[in-house]
Amino acid sequence: MIDWKRKLTSRKFWMSLAGFVAGAVALFGGSGELADKISGAILSGAAVISYIIGEGMTDSAAVSSESSDSKGDKL
Repeated sequence: MIDWKRKLTSRKFWMSLAGFVAGAVALFGGSGELADKISGAILSGAAVISYIIGEGMTDSAAVSSESSDSKGDKL
């Protein structure tokens, strides 16, 4: 099973994807400028996606921790 959270927050994954796409653009006759723009867009999107997933995981862990702490409280 693929752990998508881990994959989407991996810098290696995004660098590999950007490199592959830039190489494919060059292979099929695209300009270096176009390849640079596409790679930049991929890496910018990766930063946003990684931040969103990372913050979601942090928030989820905090909520989980708070709920497990409150289970032991008796009024």
